[in-house]
Amino acid sequence: MSVQMTEVAAGHAERAFASWLHDHATAMESGSAGAVLETLDKNCWWRDLLALTWNLGTSHGHGPIAELLNQHLATARPASFAIDTGFGPVDAIDDNGTITGFFLFETPSAWCRGVATLAEVDGAWRAISMMTGMEDLKGHERAIGTRRPVGPRHLPGARSSHNWKDQRAEKVAYRDRDPETVVIGAGQGGLAVAANLGLMGVDTLVIERSERVGDGWRKRYHSLVLHDPVWADHLPYLPFPSSWPIYSAKDKIADWFEFYAEAMELNVWTQADMYESSYDAAAGRWTLKIRTPEGERVIHPQDVILATGAAAEVNLPEFPHREAFGGVSYHSSGHSSGGDWAGRKAVVIGACNSAHDIAQDLYESGAAVTMVQRSSTYIMSQEFGIPALFGANFVEGGPPTEYADLMASGTPWPRVLELAVEGTKATAALDADLLASLDAVGFKRNDGPGGTGLMGYALARGGGYYIDVGCSRLIAERKIHLVQGSGLAEFTESGVRLEDGRELEADLVVLATGYKNMRETARRVLGDEVADACPDVLGIGADGEIGGLYRPTGAPGFWFMGGPLAWVRIYSKHLALQIVARQKGVIPR
Repeated sequence: MSVQMTEVAAGHAERAFASWLHDHATAMESGSAGAVLETLDKNCWWRDLLALTWNLGTSHGHGPIAELLNQHLATARPASFAIDTGFGPVDAIDDNGTITGFFLFETPSAWCRGVATLAEVDGAWRAISMMTGMEDLKGHERAIGTRRPVGPRHLPGARSSHNWKDQRAEKVAYRDRDPETVVIGAGQGGLAVAANLGLMGVDTLVIERSERVGDGWRKRYHSLVLHDPVWADHLPYLPFPSSWPIYSAKDKIADWFEFYAEAMELNVWTQADMYESSYDAAAGRWTLKIRTPEGERVIHPQDVILATGAAAEVNLPEFPHREAFGGVSYHSSGHSSGGDWAGRKAVVIGACNSAHDIAQDLYESGAAVTMVQRSSTYIMSQEFGIPALFGANFVEGGPPTEYADLMASGTPWPRVLELAVEGTKATAALDADLLASLDAVGFKRNDGPGGTGLMGYALARGGGYYIDVGCSRLIAERKIHLVQGSGLAEFTESGVRLEDGRELEADLVVLATGYKNMRETARRVLGDEVADACPDVLGIGADGEIGGLYRPTGAPGFWFMGGPLAWVRIYSKHLALQIVARQKGVIPR
């Protein structure tokens, strides 16, 4: 296509989007659900992230959308719609028949943004998908850009003998006050939500059991490298340098987390172990007892966020006679390096990401490795699967991150799963040689829940797949021995016995048996009463949202935060907005 034709099409796309937004804004401001529906395709998806509903939820089709609008439009009172000129429209009509554009609006309590994708239906442009999202609470806007602080020397009462470092030490110590919010865990979720809360003016403390921020990654197995590409992995407000590698080594990302906590002036206690907690519903506050290197501390925050991640609670079945085994056995979370096992026999129980990575590490260190696969696994290559998974938005030269995030959050999770079916088929076609080589040695594969591949497993339970970075080739070439169709029944003195009676000799047995639901971490850390009030974390509910994460859990003053880096960058803001709104009296607690 010539440049001239592209420019003409782009100009037409901009005019078409502007005309649609004018009609949509007029309808929204009129308060008429019927008028708004006239701007939407009958099968439109509408996702609202707090802007209209003070909730996260998805509506699909005119009926549910009419219900959403009739319930919330009059109270939300959206107004002042305008095109967001920072980027777009994108996906112009000459490419795939749709136009995607961004817009701004406000409600009496918040500044908001939206994204809409339009298609030409019966001669008129109508939205086939919509997202309306809250950006900032009025009066509690994030201290960024034109609202950034002037610096400690310019504050009222500032004195030269009490510099920035002194002030930071005082803030982190919490000697004269309680934090308003406590975040448990200094991984990506905890750091991201703490950064957002701090910028919104909420006094937030992060507590971390490990010695250093980032140890959740730093202390994992030696060869670990993230599978997500750098363009999707930026933390809020502080992107990686342009020289950062596409796939981050675990120690590199751990050091970046430590730097991030310092650069964003997050209040973090390391080596801090919370051992007792209770919630006073009348006072609306927690009592947390915490052991620190300086002694026991008792604090009383309004809200507690559990951000220990999906890999905090190991799933380790009680296998009989494990104590009689003459070698070494541990859960995959305890693996550090294969270097000690050269020339020895290792058995890895499991066949998902950790199992494959550890089996490859052991093989490359000189061990004789056997992988035990009981049930099937979804396999895709990093080469083809990751680009397909993240699409054109998270690539070199793609849209700015804030707009890529708008487009990502503007695709509801049920729609993501629908699209994943075709994406899984396309990836499998590109991976045909790899998959055929696994089939040839009897490796059991599947296409994910309902054919949704990795995304279906990630949203359902956070595991069940392997992104190949070399181990599949080792299995296909029989360099890693595969035993499948039967699980581990018991340990023997010299190894393990499988459920079908086969025995495997081993010096090392790695139990890659996965992790329990994050709700069980809440049970261990905060007790049965809190955990029993919460849903399971993950899984897509009837409202089209992820269970448990980023919104009220059912236990007062308690929230879950977690997910991959791309998720926590987007949704940490939404979680923070809900906490700020409750603490500052914008909406009832």
